[in-house]
Amino acid sequence: MRIRILDKYIFREVTLTFIFGICAFSAVFIGSGTLFRIAKYITDYGASFQSVVKIFVLGLPSIIIWTFPMSMLLAVLLTFGRLSSSSEITAMKSCGIGFSRIALPPIILGILVSIFAIAFNEYVVPWANTAYSNVLYYEIEHNTAPKSQEHIILKEIKEDKIQRLVYARLYDAEKQSMYGVSMHDYDEDGKIAHVETAEYASWDGKTWTLHDGMIYDVTDGKSEHRMRFQTQVLPIETSPKQIVREQKKPEELTMKELRAQIKIMQTQFVNTNELQAELYQRVTVPMASLVFALIGVPLGLQPTRNSSSKGFAMSVIIIFLYYAVMTLSNAIARAGAIPPIIAVWIPNIIGLVVGSILIRRASR
Repeated sequence: MRIRILDKYIFREVTLTFIFGICAFSAVFIGSGTLFRIAKYITDYGASFQSVVKIFVLGLPSIIIWTFPMSMLLAVLLTFGRLSSSSEITAMKSCGIGFSRIALPPIILGILVSIFAIAFNEYVVPWANTAYSNVLYYEIEHNTAPKSQEHIILKEIKEDKIQRLVYARLYDAEKQSMYGVSMHDYDEDGKIAHVETAEYASWDGKTWTLHDGMIYDVTDGKSEHRMRFQTQVLPIETSPKQIVREQKKPEELTMKELRAQIKIMQTQFVNTNELQAELYQRVTVPMASLVFALIGVPLGLQPTRNSSSKGFAMSVIIIFLYYAVMTLSNAIARAGAIPPIIAVWIPNIIGLVVGSILIRRASR
């Protein structure tokens, strides 16, 4: 019973400080970035109050997700620093409570926060980013004409089965044309049955027309018949405006959508390192909350009279080092020097190793 009360006490103290950390770090990000952008939208585009409020609210999820690991580290350092400086840790150990038992509540909280952050990053952040882009592009910048984009993907799905897939390497808004076009038709078993490729597709106001292409009939994954054509109507009714609105930036895609887009682009021999790095970071960044909990517990057990100031300073240094390594590993992943799945995990692997060493020393 005494240990349960102790668990609740430590868990509550870390949780309250964690919430404070989210508010504090979010305020820093908002003050240094969001408010500056909002002021720019008001002065440059005359954004309305309603649009400004939307931008502010929709921009919060993408900020909050980055504050979870920072707040976890700060919470553990401040809480255990205070407990250590007030000799509460010494009192716990004198009662026969070991280090591993004392460290259990923040580690459990780190696991819970990591799981919640992964779900938040999957279901809330992409939706908020999409809504943010739409408000900015259509309500604030008042853009109505489609804009040029790379990697256009259109899918026709019926009863949860893909019927047709159209991919274009580039859409040119000025010429209203798509370049490097390929269309795949699928049979009832989800296998490719028909393929059409073309140099480009032009829009005449009603239909898309393929130019200088090739038609392939596919059976059991092998091309049996092929025929070249000069022009061919592309069987999609999507207008340029609809095409552009359906496309999403990587940060607006869920992990399921990212995997699907990577698979599609790989069939077209397009470099997907950037998308893969984005996909794996959807897990590695939330998991940093657990990593920081492992690092923060032993570091917070250093007796000092200025536990709060020391804990805050230490958290800033560790956060800076972590995100510096993360930025470097992300650049390595996008460059393709090593596989993205390995490169993106480097900061967490380093953090887990350091945390394990610190916990082992502190438990002696």
